[in-house]
Amino acid sequence: MGLTNNDVFKKLRVAHKFRDTDIIKICELVDFKVTKSELGAIFRSEDHPKYMECGDQFLRNFLNGLIIHLRGPMPPKVAKKQEDKKKQV
Repeated sequence: MGLTNNDVFKKLRVAHKFRDTDIIKICELVDFKVTKSELGAIFRSEDHPKYMECGDQFLRNFLNGLIIHLRGPMPPKVAKKQEDKKKQV
């Protein structure tokens, strides 16, 4: 049996030493709203009655926010095209 989204999310949380507030801020970077109670449900064990499965969309939004958190926002594409033109000259 492979890793679930919950397992991946838990491992990323431990590896980066994130707290709930850190995860909430990271999700806000991509305009994805999440509450502490939702995070608590995701990080519970599978046999707990309030366990919630981490969906693909949830994990995708967190990963996109994590990229912005670690690398910073992407530069606008217009500026990139202007840089390419300057390199050609």
